Amino acid sequence: MINTLPMVLTLSRIAAIPVLAALFFIEGDWVRYIACALYTTAAVTDYLDGYLARAWKQQSKLGRIFDPIADKLLVAATILLLVATDRIAGILVLPALVILCREVLVSGLREFLAEIRALLPVSRLAKWKTGIQMTALGFLIVGDALPTAFLPVKLIGDVGLWAAAVLTLITGWDYLIAGLKHVDDDTPEPAKSEKPPLGSAAPRRAG
Repeated sequence: MINTLPMVLTLSRIAAIPVLAALFFIEGDWVRYIACALYTTAAVTDYLDGYLARAWKQQSKLGRIFDPIADKLLVAATILLLVATDRIAGILVLPALVILCREVLVSGLREFLAEIRALLPVSRLAKWKTGIQMTALGFLIVGDALPTAFLPVKLIGDVGLWAAAVLTLITGWDYLIAGLKHVDDDTPEPAKSEKPPLGSAAPRRAG
């Protein structure tokens, strides 16, 4: 159901991406603050839509599908935009690459597990990873627009991104091991013959 507030909040994260992208290519420090505010608002909806869906009993299959997709699109788009504008550069590209690769890995695992109707629950450590990751990206959006003497924004963002990458490796490995446990469950069922084998008795009709 798209007409519920939780679903609207989920889709708003996707809708915010093109606006965020446009802000990245407008000059001026004030634009960075606006971009950070938009990104932060979108990130907050990640918690808010799930909370409201549970509180108001408006959980739906559509919401479960789009919620992780919206999160991954927002994170991936923000990282790519930061790289494109040199706010993530040099060795800092490595933790960004780790985060992106992990998102692809988990998405692939969830797609496979969905086919065999197995669940891959989100761990508490993964939630911490998401929180640190979202916060770090917000600081990196502002970057050096805020004077370092006031607050080392860039440094906080860099450290946060490395911390998120470490947690990404740990949680990604946990998800991989959990997913591989279900590989043996994906055994094909024996093919059913449309006709009874030769020599077998034909089934009797009732009556």
